[in-house]
Amino acid sequence: MAKAPADKSSPKTRRTANLATPTDLGANAIQDLSGALNVLLADTFALYLKTKNFHWHVSGPHFRDYHLLLDEQAAEIFATTDDIAERVRKIGGGTIKSIGHIARLQRVSDNDADYVDAQDMLAELREDNKDLVRRLRETHDLCDEHGDVATASLIENWIDQAERRVWFLFETGRNASR
Repeated sequence: MAKAPADKSSPKTRRTANLATPTDLGANAIQDLSGALNVLLADTFALYLKTKNFHWHVSGPHFRDYHLLLDEQAAEIFATTDDIAERVRKIGGGTIKSIGHIARLQRVSDNDADYVDAQDMLAELREDNKDLVRRLRETHDLCDEHGDVATASLIENWIDQAERRVWFLFETGRNASR
């Protein structure tokens, strides 16, 4: 007896549907690049949440300036998440799906302390952004290995943004005691 064709609208069929996007990148490139980008995406979400956490909890004589700076930086970081995830999909990969997935991949350390001094917040975020720049450069090198110029081009912009955040956090922290 012949098996009836699967109902394409059934939840089971939709759950197992192939999401592969057509690309001229090879299977190894898709695996390597989407893997590296997903780790960057997890790091970016973790850095976003840490920046927002510090934005919400900053206190002291420079409260307004720090509060606004951290909000601006968090918005910039968050905007990057969609670009990273969409790039993963454009090259045929699958992306992170949950907070738990982020937690398993992230390399940015969480800070769950009840109180963090404002200067320590700035210093910690400065170092986290510096680490992100290094990791972005590593991923850029991987893009070069696989000939993925579009991802490399995006990463160049993300490096510039992260370097600007490092610069602002450095200058803000350095001049805070005046």
